[in-house]
Amino acid sequence: MKKYFFLFALLGTVVLSACLKNDDSQLDDDKKIREQFTKDSILMSNFIVAEGIDTSGVRGGLLYEIITPGTGNHVYNANSQVTVKYEGRLLNGTVFDKTTNDAVTFRLGQLVSGWQIGIPLIQKGGKIRLIVPSYYGYGTATQAKIPANSVLDFDIELIDVK
Repeated sequence: MKKYFFLFALLGTVVLSACLKNDDSQLDDDKKIREQFTKDSILMSNFIVAEGIDTSGVRGGLLYEIITPGTGNHVYNANSQVTVKYEGRLLNGTVFDKTTNDAVTFRLGQLVSGWQIGIPLIQKGGKIRLIVPSYYGYGTATQAKIPANSVLDFDIELIDVK
């Protein structure tokens, strides 16, 4: 499990370093981003260990567990229409959003970055669990039931893709 944490931290550092600008006005923001990334990494690592989650995958700082891969084509672009059933939780278990009986359809490009990265990893009929760092979720913005800088935990079932 420790190897995943260190791999996760290394990948995130590379991604963040590549995005940083060299002007003075950006330095404070860059420091805040790195500090939040470190906090998210620790929270995510502790969470997956405590919950016994097999996050066999890391993609750009996003942790995921493919529960069922599904069949058919993968989702590849921001204009793809994805029909899903899902539940979103904070790491303390508080459910902040979920579908009821009916699935919902979204354009992939309109979803948080964590979903844009994670959903293409499965196919129609697939199920995935995403542990989304704050910068791939809502970042510093507070949403109705989601505090700023929250790491998010999603279970997603991909019903259809068009």
